[in-house]
Amino acid sequence: MCNCDTGGDDRRSCYPSSLSNEVWAVLEPLMPVRDRRKGGAARKYGDRPVLDAIFFVLRSGCQWRMIPRDLLPWDAAYRWFRTWTTDGTIDRVHDALRDQVRFQAGRQADPTAAVLDAQSIKSSEGGEARGFDMGKKTTGRKRHLIVDTLGLLLVVMVTSASVQDRVGGREILQRLAARFPSIALVWADGGYANSIVNGLLAWAKENLGLVLEIVKRSDEAKGFRVLPRRWVVERTFGWLVRNRRLARDYERLTANSETMIKLAMIRLMATRLAGQAVRWSNATEREAARRLTVETHLAA
Repeated sequence: MCNCDTGGDDRRSCYPSSLSNEVWAVLEPLMPVRDRRKGGAARKYGDRPVLDAIFFVLRSGCQWRMIPRDLLPWDAAYRWFRTWTTDGTIDRVHDALRDQVRFQAGRQADPTAAVLDAQSIKSSEGGEARGFDMGKKTTGRKRHLIVDTLGLLLVVMVTSASVQDRVGGREILQRLAARFPSIALVWADGGYANSIVNGLLAWAKENLGLVLEIVKRSDEAKGFRVLPRRWVVERTFGWLVRNRRLARDYERLTANSETMIKLAMIRLMATRLAGQAVRWSNATEREAARRLTVETHLAA
């Protein structure tokens, strides 16, 4: 049963993607407060129904125009989605929640280590920045992610799938260094350096002051293996693709793709802070949860 408040409006249904009262209590203080001194007409829809409509698209993967009418008119939901993307509201809410989750876990707000990886994913037809990943045989886009040691998103960059890891890695590491100067160590997989091409490691050290440590998979390993440090970002990718809108890239703009990723993390972090359970749905996530629990006990 969904624990949400429809505000006394019986016409608006409570969907599985709707915010519970506890999650909304976490998000409400972070939403922007309108300055009534600037004038303008009163808003017809509050922040909570707008978020419910946006999260419905995120979780169900439907088109904006297919948002149920008892939630919100689709154009109002999309307008606020674009407004909060361009004015930085999504970024501010996401960063504030990340700081709270880190504090709850006994960490400082500014991380000192991170994990880098990229994921090639199919995209719908049309839109900007589409290409073919020769290694993964995938036509679409590539999600470049840097997460902290808890798996929380630090920096995201969406590019064409044809962009090589080392090229994308240089760009996203620059963004990381500018945004988080406290980070000194970044773990990554073998796609960012090998015995022939390892210039990214030296470049990151000389230009950004970052130590890029490569965690390689053993040549003898077969099948699924949970690799040290790399499992953290792999689990984050698992969190993202739980949302059908992120199972592939449906956005025409890469900026919208990045926003959808941040919204997925916002929902996840707000759920944690509200004290609600998160279910692990696959082997990678269950193993990641076990390792995180063990590391937490050891740190204590």
